Amino acid sequence: MQMSGIPFGITDWSQVERTEHEGESGLATWRTRQFGPIRVRMVEYTPGYRADHWCDKGHILLCLEGVLHTELGDGRRVTLTPGMSYQVADGAEPHRSCTEAGATLFIVD
Repeated sequence: MQMSGIPFGITDWSQVERTEHEGESGLATWRTRQFGPIRVRMVEYTPGYRADHWCDKGHILLCLEGVLHTELGDGRRVTLTPGMSYQVADGAEPHRSCTEAGATLFIVD
């Protein structure tokens, strides 16, 4: 990832507008900033959230709160708790996430 043309700045995530995205169950709330081709998001999943699709986009994802379960297309499953992260390249491995109790994530893609 090449990061250029982005001046120093801060983000007060509480001031970034929320958008809602329904899952197969539950709701994802995104606060999104775009820096050229780089998307940065603070994402909150409600309890019972389950993604409605398999994702093949690359991400760097950090779990801030809650517990996030991610299933990979090959059947592997991983669980993230606060302070844990995962990274995956574009087109590398399809994945989808769910949470029983809810989760807050910081995602760069």
